[in-house]
Amino acid sequence: MEPVLVTMDEETELSFTIAQMVQRLKGTHLHSQLERQAKDCLHRPDIKLESLKDDVRNFLKVSGWERKLQNAVYRELHIRPPPGSPAAPPQHTKEPLQYMRNAQASWEKRILKSLNSMCTELGVPLARKRPLPEQRELSNKWNEMGTDEPDLSKFRPVYAPKDFLEVLVSLRNPNLDCSEELSSLSHWGLIKVPLHVRDIPQVREACPELTLTSGQLGIDDHPHVPSDLFESEHVRLGRRVLGEQDSAAAQQYSRQGCPTGLRAQLWALILNSTNDPEDIMHYEQLKAGVIQHDLVVDNLIYKDVKLTASNDDYYFVFEDFLYQVLLCFSRDTTVLEHFNYNSATPPKSYIQGKAEQDEYAVIYPPNGVIPFHGFSMYVAPLCFLYNEPCRLYGVFREMYVRYFFRLHSISSHPSGIVSLCLQFERLLQSHLPQLFYHLREIGAQPLSIAFKWMVRAFSGYLSTDQLLLLWDRILGYDSLEIVAVLAAAVFAFRAENLMEVTSLASAEAVLADLSTLKVMPLIQIFVFATMI
Repeated sequence: MEPVLVTMDEETELSFTIAQMVQRLKGTHLHSQLERQAKDCLHRPDIKLESLKDDVRNFLKVSGWERKLQNAVYRELHIRPPPGSPAAPPQHTKEPLQYMRNAQASWEKRILKSLNSMCTELGVPLARKRPLPEQRELSNKWNEMGTDEPDLSKFRPVYAPKDFLEVLVSLRNPNLDCSEELSSLSHWGLIKVPLHVRDIPQVREACPELTLTSGQLGIDDHPHVPSDLFESEHVRLGRRVLGEQDSAAAQQYSRQGCPTGLRAQLWALILNSTNDPEDIMHYEQLKAGVIQHDLVVDNLIYKDVKLTASNDDYYFVFEDFLYQVLLCFSRDTTVLEHFNYNSATPPKSYIQGKAEQDEYAVIYPPNGVIPFHGFSMYVAPLCFLYNEPCRLYGVFREMYVRYFFRLHSISSHPSGIVSLCLQFERLLQSHLPQLFYHLREIGAQPLSIAFKWMVRAFSGYLSTDQLLLLWDRILGYDSLEIVAVLAAAVFAFRAENLMEVTSLASAEAVLADLSTLKVMPLIQIFVFATMI
């Protein structure tokens, strides 16, 4: 008898999704607010007993609460993976491929070992309660932490992007016979795992708004639409979208770029990031946690900001904001929720002398994320948009749990760093085979140069206005794939110079400064003007 593949029919799947959604939203602050509004409106004269259900619904719609619920549902649908079979084990939601899960677990052990050995060497505990005078001192200088110069010479980043790249390069699917050539292109690049990634025709199909005939913010000399005319019409439309307070409409809108004056509000709307009294209270509680306890990761954060953002012409002025946001982030246990759909598992520490006994285990740091070299650059560009630390914090946390975590964890997700690396290599191999072959022959594998751009989503490499235009599209398409496309487009743009180089050092020199590049023309030309 033939084996039958059983799948949930659409109705069952929809019911399961709705049940999950209701469960997730129950107990949230929005849920209690909706209940309170529904109860309060019962005293209104326009609410009739004979049409109670419809009248209450209509009140919630007119008063804007229905829209808030829609945005919350939209966020959940985007942030969580689609439900699989109710019988599927939770690790399959985190990452369906066993060899990816194994590689991620082994990488986590390596990071934790590096952190623990540094603590042992320096004789510092992972966490300690600050004495009261120290608490008062930190509280007083909270807004000027950048003036503090602690001795960080002995602390080192737990890992840097190049260490992570080595791990990705060594990834193999054990079920695949490497002796069987998948195609003539399969062994040109560094990534050797078989994942499905989009090629140019599929990128065109997925991003029709980027076509050469569509208006775009970030393109000055548009042949079909005068740029000032498009911009004024686009700003008018953006104000309407903000007036509607609709996350889905804002996301669609940002595919053509967000106007500078509306970007901060549009991003917060897309991410459903609020700045309500309870958000401010949550931020203040995190701040109190920072003041009370000193963690080893605080030193890693200080060190990273000093090594990266403080040396950057665009971002050095935001040093204080970066400390505030990142120190609070490390204490935020709500971040742990994203491990339900992240291939990573939060690291655990054990009370002294109780190693490997789960009842004595605590997640460390409290948010489960150990920062690495360059981590602060995920926050730095957002400082241009938000000048209130609480608002900045909320948007960064949402960006992290939706997108940035995928850039430093091993998974088969289409927006995961492994897929982005493979997509970058495939796009370059397919469309510039001579360039790819030349660079490979001189020992300058393209990925070894582009990886640092992709792992930071280009933060710190592009000028800020161009970076924000790129991140508009990450939010607009709810995907990091545009990062891989841009990396390939940069190589295409500098192809002529790269064909002349004879060493890795000279190839890196050609690609050392990306600050003058215009993101949208590069992406459009690479995707829509490339001959297939």
